Amino acid sequence: MSAVEVLTPSSRDHGTAHAGAPQATTETPLAGTAPASEPAAAASAEPHHDVMEEILAHADDREKFIPVTRAALMERLTRPQSWRGNEAKDARRFFRYLDYWRQASYSAHLLEMGQTYEPFNPDSDLLVTRKYTDAEKATLQQRLMEQTQLLLEQANYTRIDPADVKLILTSDSHYGLDLHVDMHAFDELMIYYRGATKRRLHRRDARKLYLFKEEYDAPIFQRLLVLFKLKPFEQRVDEVMSAQKCERKAAERIVRKLRGSLGAEVSADSIYLKLFKNIPRSDIEMCFPNTTVKFRLFDKLRLGVTAGGGLGMGVVGTATKLMVAANPIALAGAVATLGGLAFRQGMKFIHKRNEYMVTMAQNLYFHALADNRGVMTVLADRAAEEDIKEEMLLYSVLAKDTVHVNELADVDAAVEQQLLNTFGLNVNFDLHDALDRLVNDGVVTIGQDGWIRTLPPAEAARHIDSLWDNYLDELPDPTRGEGIEFEDEPLG
Repeated sequence: MSAVEVLTPSSRDHGTAHAGAPQATTETPLAGTAPASEPAAAASAEPHHDVMEEILAHADDREKFIPVTRAALMERLTRPQSWRGNEAKDARRFFRYLDYWRQASYSAHLLEMGQTYEPFNPDSDLLVTRKYTDAEKATLQQRLMEQTQLLLEQANYTRIDPADVKLILTSDSHYGLDLHVDMHAFDELMIYYRGATKRRLHRRDARKLYLFKEEYDAPIFQRLLVLFKLKPFEQRVDEVMSAQKCERKAAERIVRKLRGSLGAEVSADSIYLKLFKNIPRSDIEMCFPNTTVKFRLFDKLRLGVTAGGGLGMGVVGTATKLMVAANPIALAGAVATLGGLAFRQGMKFIHKRNEYMVTMAQNLYFHALADNRGVMTVLADRAAEEDIKEEMLLYSVLAKDTVHVNELADVDAAVEQQLLNTFGLNVNFDLHDALDRLVNDGVVTIGQDGWIRTLPPAEAARHIDSLWDNYLDELPDPTRGEGIEFEDEPLG
């Protein structure tokens, strides 16, 4: 079913379903996108018990992410029966040209972003040939935040407010860990996700004495990005002194303890970007650098009972031997036995804590996707892919019919309905963003009368070709306003 078939005169009637609620089909939605409306009975069967449920439940909060490859979308949008005459072949060529053109624009953005990031890059293996004042570094830091946010929004990621403690700091854990994060440790913190969905997993049921497994739906983020920059040590110490009304030495001990899980190479001068996949919503804390693992209540009780019982029996036995012992060797042996029991119980606590840390490290290993500059490269690639998918969908409607700006809501609904019918996807199509890019590239024009005019596929392909011809000729000279190059000073 092509987009032009969806956009019929009857569908332009004001009685058409709102764009935010396309009609459901019987096809199964792909993972990563809010599913089509479920029957009321099924909806009431699942209680909305946490913030993740609210994210998944709100129809108005559908994601803009289109979880289909550009190749699959191009294949369906350029079928011969969907276009007049030989236009399907021309449309395919135009889409390919536009795809490469969009990737080139993001390559330029990535180059500029990499230059901004270089003073903060913890993985840089390049010589430092430029120095910056504190004010210049603050300007670069702010610019990097804006560039990263733009890239994330174009890649159709959704922001999580770091102040939303209910979503980030949870008491439950998919991996059975009790995690804690000092959220006040960060000078910069950005959290974005894409693909809020559920995954069916298995776990042992406590009600069945852990002998049998049960199925359950685990809310996950298919992609999760965390960008952070630590506050300088002295600044954090001052904050602790003010908050806890303590002396500087005590505040320094507190900050060192809170940062005890950080490696020596983690610096407050660097900005870190981490990208993860399939992170359980209840374990977002696992993705932070300063996460500390605490004992769960069950483990505290179990270790407390065993340690208390063992030490108690050891103390009683040692006391009995001390009262009757006349031989110094026997006395020393009794004391050594008690010391061995205490050491053994202490090692149990250390072993359990190490077990927690190994569990967290192993799970992070399989969830990690990219770090720092690698994250930027992945985001730029995904942003270009999301842009071209949106543009192909919109162009496939505008190129086949004359549309007025007052009918854009119907076009939006038509595209969303097509995605629902073709792929079973219920997404929030970003029409205006795609339209702005097509207008800026000259493929689409909006007249003063409000009518939208679109270049035919063959002419549109030639237009993108001409943009390529002039691209290098119109390339601006790079300018760097911040920092100065070293002259006669030695390189650091």
